[in-house]
Amino acid sequence: MAEWIEVEKARELPGLRLVLTAGLPGPWGEAAKGMFRAKGIPFARVRQDAGAPNDALFAWTGQRNAPIAVYQSEAPRTGWSEILMLAERLAPQPSLIPADPRERAWMFGLAHELMAENGFGWCRRLQLFRGAFGDSDELPAAMKGFLGRMLEQYRYSRAASDAAGPRVVAILRLLSEQLKSQRAAGREYLIGTQLSALDIYWAAMAALVAPLPHELCAMPPNLRPGYTVTSGPIHDALDPALLAHRDMVYERHLELPLEL
Repeated sequence: MAEWIEVEKARELPGLRLVLTAGLPGPWGEAAKGMFRAKGIPFARVRQDAGAPNDALFAWTGQRNAPIAVYQSEAPRTGWSEILMLAERLAPQPSLIPADPRERAWMFGLAHELMAENGFGWCRRLQLFRGAFGDSDELPAAMKGFLGRMLEQYRYSRAASDAAGPRVVAILRLLSEQLKSQRAAGREYLIGTQLSALDIYWAAMAALVAPLPHELCAMPPNLRPGYTVTSGPIHDALDPALLAHRDMVYERHLELPLEL
């Protein structure tokens, strides 16, 4: 079991430190872990607590959320593409970015659909917020301390949450079509002929619709029902082949069971 390091100690350490949310399979954090794990890059796991002020973290990095990658004395990196490019620099091989320019551009385009603002993960978060709000625009007082900053970050509204579902469906269908195209060409991965960042991004983001089973991902039991989609348009658009692909990526290249 990897050790959790508190911020005060992490600031004094050399090398790569990766700030992650303790106890939760945060998809952006799991994706960041996946990049470094797939390349065999060691890192210290720095604790961030969901919903907490994380003042010491803010004093160090200027951020209260995770993931954050800090290498040596360089500026903290928080964006999914920034973290990928750091991993590529620290261990150029095996590369997680296709060498072919067209494949590279397509990979980053699909990754943007998964990871960026108004993408798959963003929209699923809006839907999860809707579960807390119900049909009200006012969050229950007991939840404001935990969700307040995230609601501001994601600019939650009922209209935004209503628009999120069709976006999630469209992105799932796009990924399904991409996987079918690759399989028709005799390729195992979502882009090119080998593991890419796109495979890792999908494996991590799939937790927002179909988490890994408890024995592989011991997430808090009260969160699992909200993450799991069991019916409706999103369920219908979730190609079983995408989940099988997620499983293959984890089994071959990533961490199992997840250390949360």
